[in-house]
Amino acid sequence: MSLAGSDVRRSIALNMDFNQEDAMHRFNVFRFGVLVLCLAGSVRAAGGAPDLPADGERALKRAATYFREKVARHGGYVYFVSLDLKQRWGEGKADADVVFVQPPATPTVGMAFLDAYDATGDGYYLDAAREAAAALVYGQLASGGWTQTIDFGAEPTRRTGKYRNGKVKGGEWNASSLDDGQTQSALQMLARADRALKFQDAAIHEASLFGLDALLGAQFANGAFPQVWRGPARPAPVVRARYPEYDWKAEGRIKEYWDCYTLNDGLAGTVADALIVAHQVYGDDKYRAALEKLGDFLVLAQMPDPQPAWCQQYNDSMIPVWARKFEPPAVSGWESQDAMKTLIKIARRTGEKKYLEPIPRALAYLRGCVLADGRLARYYELKTNKPLYMDSAYRLTYDDSDAPAHYGWKQSSGLEAIERDYQDARNGVDREDRPTSPQALEKDVRRIVGELDDQGRWVSTHRQGDRLEGQPRFPEGFQFLSSAVFNRNVATLSAYLERSGRGQK
Repeated sequence: MSLAGSDVRRSIALNMDFNQEDAMHRFNVFRFGVLVLCLAGSVRAAGGAPDLPADGERALKRAATYFREKVARHGGYVYFVSLDLKQRWGEGKADADVVFVQPPATPTVGMAFLDAYDATGDGYYLDAAREAAAALVYGQLASGGWTQTIDFGAEPTRRTGKYRNGKVKGGEWNASSLDDGQTQSALQMLARADRALKFQDAAIHEASLFGLDALLGAQFANGAFPQVWRGPARPAPVVRARYPEYDWKAEGRIKEYWDCYTLNDGLAGTVADALIVAHQVYGDDKYRAALEKLGDFLVLAQMPDPQPAWCQQYNDSMIPVWARKFEPPAVSGWESQDAMKTLIKIARRTGEKKYLEPIPRALAYLRGCVLADGRLARYYELKTNKPLYMDSAYRLTYDDSDAPAHYGWKQSSGLEAIERDYQDARNGVDREDRPTSPQALEKDVRRIVGELDDQGRWVSTHRQGDRLEGQPRFPEGFQFLSSAVFNRNVATLSAYLERSGRGQK
C-alpha cells in the first residue's frame, strides 16, 4: 500500500480553510495513519501477524498432500515409514505392495481425510479418502470383513486373503477379523466415504453394505461377537456368565479361541462404533437392533459376585476361557473398562437406561482392584481376585517382575472418567453436544503448524521407552513418519477449522 502524490495534494487542498499550522498538523496525522496501514499490510504479508485459521488451512493441505502423494501405496497406508520412504512397518515390516487395515493405518487415515473434507469442503481430501476406500474394497474378504493386511502383489502369498473382488488373484485366507478394530474401522470408513460420495460410488456402496450384513450375520443370538468369522454365527444359548467348576489352570483350553464370545482389546467398543456409524449413515434400524443385542450380551457377560466385572472371552456356556498362552481366563481390568464405556455409549444411543444398571457394581468392585501405582492389572484371578501375571516362561504367577515385555500386564485406570460419563448418561447430559471451542484448540494448532517441516511432514523421533504400534525395534533417535501422528494432527486441524468458521466456504 502506498500514498500517491496526487492523493497527498488532494489531502492538502481539503485542509486549505484551516490556518497553515493546523493544515500541516492534520497532514502529518494523515500521513502517520497511512504509514501504519502500510506497515500492518507488510507485516501480515510476511506472516508476522497471527492468522491462525489460514496457517492451519495451509498446514492441513500441505500435510495431506505429502501423505497422499508420497506415503500411500495403492491408496493405502501402514503404521510407520522411514523418512526416505524406503522402509515401511505395520505389525512387522511391510513391502511396497502391502498396506495395513488395522488402525492406525488405511481406514483411520482415510477417516482423517474425511474429517478434513467435512471441515473444509475441499474435494482434494474427498479424493484422497476415495483412494483409501478403494484399497479397502480391493482387500475385502469373501466372508465380508478384513484381515490385518491387504496384499496388492501380483501373486498370492500367505498374507493374501480370499478377496471378494473376483478381478484379483486371491489366496485362501478368509477369516474376517474383529481383532484390534480391523473390520470395524474398515466398515466405519467405507460407510462415511459412501455418504460423502452421496452413495454414487457403486463399488464402495456395495462393499460397505456387504460388510455390514456379514458383521450382523456373525453376531451370536445372545448378542456377542467372535474375534474372527468365516460365515454366519452358530446357534448360541442366552445364559449369564458364571465361574468354571473345573481346574481352569489345567483344563478348558480351546485351540480355536477366536470363535468364542470375545471382548479382547476393546472389541465391544469398536463394534459398537461401527454399528452406530452404520445407523447414522444408512438409517436402517437393523443396525440399532444389533447394537442393543450387543448391550444385552454385555449385561449377561458381567461376572457374578465377588467379581462383578468382565473377562476377555467366554465359551458357549458363558464360562471364561483361555485365549493365547498369556491370556488366561480371568477378570480383566482393561476389557472391563471398555465394557462399561460401551454400555454407556449404547445407553446414550438407544435411550435405554437398562444398559447403565451393571455399572455401579462394577465401578465399586474395580476401585478396590486399583494397584499401588494407580493402575489396574490386566488380569485378576477368578474368585481370589489376586493380580495375575506370567513370567518369561509363560507360567502363571502373582509376581510381575519377570513378565514378558510384549504385553500390557498393567493398564491405566479410567474409572473416574467412566464414573462421570455414567452420571452424565443417567442424568441425560451429553457433553459431546458441547464441542471444544476453537480458542481451546489454538495452542495445539500452533504447535501442530510449527512442527510441520518444509516438505509437509510431521517427523517423529524415537526415544528409548516409547511404546509403538506393532513394536518395531527402532534405534534411539531414529526419525520416521507416523500414521497415528498424522491422523491425530489432521483431526485437530479439521476440528479447529470447522469450529472457527474457516471451512465449507
